[in-house]
Amino acid sequence: MIDEAFGGTVLSKILVGLKRVVDYNVRVRVKPDGTGVVTDGVKMSINPFDEIALEEALRIKEQGATTEITEVIVVSIGPADTQQQLRTGLAMGADRAILVQTDSPVEPLAAAKIFLQLVEKESPQIVLLGKQGIDDDNNQTGQMLAALWDRPQATFASKVELEGGKAKVTREVDAGLETIEVDLPAVFTTDLRLNEPRYVKLPDIMKAKKKPLDTVVIDSLGVDTAPQFKTTKYEPPAARSKGIMVKDVAELVAALKQKGLA
Repeated sequence: MIDEAFGGTVLSKILVGLKRVVDYNVRVRVKPDGTGVVTDGVKMSINPFDEIALEEALRIKEQGATTEITEVIVVSIGPADTQQQLRTGLAMGADRAILVQTDSPVEPLAAAKIFLQLVEKESPQIVLLGKQGIDDDNNQTGQMLAALWDRPQATFASKVELEGGKAKVTREVDAGLETIEVDLPAVFTTDLRLNEPRYVKLPDIMKAKKKPLDTVVIDSLGVDTAPQFKTTKYEPPAARSKGIMVKDVAELVAALKQKGLA
């Protein structure tokens, strides 16, 4: 809902996507048979870009003077264990959580279609997603959702300002910064410089246990999640060769020539 009578933007809901990924501090290891990444006993966390998206949603809600938001809803697609990341989102300050439960990997297009189903049900004015997951680095879901929803998108956001049913978004692009204005409802994807997520305190973790977390079976949404791509093998990056020390430029040039680089 947009209402100018309040002298600003009155928003009903913000929907935030949270993805469960291997924690960014963990060294990723490939399984010996090359069929995937080792996750057993590995610390899992909220995708860092998604954590930034949630922080921005909470800051918009807390502005108060210019926005009135009834709910910040966090959504995740994944196995039952993903409830842990959703509870962390609730502890940060989200009001409600939805888990679309599946034990199979979901590609970006299928994820965008799932988000569209939830958007049509919840009618948010803003959907905030991280620009990419640190596991697959696809950077596709937000753009696909905006196209399916037929609403504006503002990707790679480093600053978001809301005013009168519109959003002015500063984007990080290859040439520097770009500022655009979009009408709401809209899809935003977040970049690293947008904000610094808050630290979750123990009392907030305890309160989060009482907040609603709904589980939706993925098949009930009627979305085709059959993979369109097949990963045949996983391989770790090639080991870096040991560096050498040179005394002067002449020795450097000689070393480069020996490697066929000069």
